[in-house]
Amino acid sequence: MTQRKLIRPKLSEVKEKQQKLTKGKKPTPPGQTFAETYYYLKQIHNKTPMVIVLMDGEKVYGQIDWWDQGAIKISRKNEPNLVIPKHAIKYIYKDEKAIQEKKEETEKEKKEENGA
Repeated sequence: MTQRKLIRPKLSEVKEKQQKLTKGKKPTPPGQTFAETYYYLKQIHNKTPMVIVLMDGEKVYGQIDWWDQGAIKISRKNEPNLVIPKHAIKYIYKDEKAIQEKKEETEKEKKEENGA
């Protein structure tokens, strides 16, 4: 019985071929950067008050509960929760006014606990 020999190119040879093929060309950027995932996870975890500006200019205030490839769910105080399709969103930013009010509220609660 004869043994078969595995014929495999050396790693250096493969790298040389790749360099010849891509010489002078920019490498292709990655298909996904996961920046969107990181941003949404951070806002959900911190329960950050957000402002979602829709394509028609309407502003929706609330916290992001979850998202997927095509939509974002927003929970709001004293108003019904919304599921907004991403194609209807113009841009999203943090609601600095609500964040400041939240900070002041927690500071007030801490003072009451320490004073009581």
